[in-house]
Amino acid sequence: MHPLIKAFIKRGKLVYLWVTRILLAPNRFDVPWHARIRYAISGGFISDQVALYGLTARTKRAYLSEFDWYRSRWINEPFDAMLNNKIVCSEMLERHISVPPIYFIKNKGRLVSHGDAPPVRVVADTVPTLQDVGSMFLKPLAAGKGKGVRRLDAADGEFWIDRVPSSKEQVLQLLQREDGWFLSGAVEQHPDLAAIYEHTTNTIRLITMRMSDGTAKIFFAVLRMGTAATVPVDNGSRGGLVSRIDLDTGTLSEARTLWSHGVFTAHPDSNATIQGARVPLWDEVKESVLRAVDAVPYLQFIAWDILVTPDGPCVIEANTSSGVNIIQIWGPQRDGELGDFYRAHGVIR
Repeated sequence: MHPLIKAFIKRGKLVYLWVTRILLAPNRFDVPWHARIRYAISGGFISDQVALYGLTARTKRAYLSEFDWYRSRWINEPFDAMLNNKIVCSEMLERHISVPPIYFIKNKGRLVSHGDAPPVRVVADTVPTLQDVGSMFLKPLAAGKGKGVRRLDAADGEFWIDRVPSSKEQVLQLLQREDGWFLSGAVEQHPDLAAIYEHTTNTIRLITMRMSDGTAKIFFAVLRMGTAATVPVDNGSRGGLVSRIDLDTGTLSEARTLWSHGVFTAHPDSNATIQGARVPLWDEVKESVLRAVDAVPYLQFIAWDILVTPDGPCVIEANTSSGVNIIQIWGPQRDGELGDFYRAHGVIR
C-alpha cells in the first residue's frame, strides 16, 4: 500500500475513534457537556478522565489523553497484528511462556477445533470438552477490555454461565448465537489471589518497554480484581478494582476504580485485605516475562495480562497498547517515563 494512502487511512481511523470513543464516551461522573466538549477538542480527553484526573486548563498539560493512547497502538508496526490477533498471539507466545489452551474457534459461522482433527465441528461438539476440562472462557476474537467475555462451567451434568446456573441448551444457544469467538481453558489462579476475590480470575496488567539500547524493562504493573458487579471479568475498564504493584517487592497499594473516586484498603465484597498484601511468585513473574520479551525483540511495547497460578505465571493475553487510565490514576505521565517513551516513538511531541 502506498505510504500516503496508508497515512490517510490511519488518520481516518483516528477521526472515527475520536468521535465514537472520546466525544461519545460514557460519562460516568456526570461531567457537564461543555467541559466534555472542551477537553475532547483541546486534548483528546474523555469525560471520565476529566473527573478522574481533576483536569483544569493548567493541569491537563501533565496528562496523556485517550487520543494519545489510540495513537500509541501503532508503536509496534508492522508487528502489532501479532498481538491484536489473539490466536496468533497465543501460538507465538506458547513457545516462550505458559498460555491457556485454546480448544475451539468460531468465525463467520464456522466452528473449528484448534490443533486437532477433524477440524470442522458443530457447536454440540464443544460440550464434551467443556465437561471434560470443567471450565472455559468464551472470548471475542477482536474485542478488548473484557467486553463480551463469558465464563462457562460444567460439572456432574450441570452447567453455569458466568457462575449463574444454566442448562446445556442455554450454553449451546449462547455459542450458536455469538460469532467471532474462541474457547480457551480456564486456568486455576493462585490461592492467594483467590482469597482476595474468588469469583473472578484476578490478573496482573504488566507493561514492558524496549529502551533505545534494545534492552527491555518492566515499567509498570497493577493487580486487577473483579467484584460482584464485574463477574466474570476483573478489568478496570469494566468497573473492577486496580491496585498498583511495587515492582521490587510485589506489595500491593490500596485499590482504586476507574468508575469512581473510591479507594479501598480491603475488597468491598470479600473484605480481604488488599493494601500491603503481596503478589505470589512475583520474582518468577518478572523473570518469566522478561525472558519472553527477549524472545520477541521486534516488539517495542507490550501490555501483558498475567494470571499467577500455583505453578507460576500464565499469560492470558498480550496487547500492543494499554489504556492510560490505570497508569495515571497514580499520577500524570506526559512528562514521565511513559510520555518520554511515546515521544521517542512519535506518538506525542
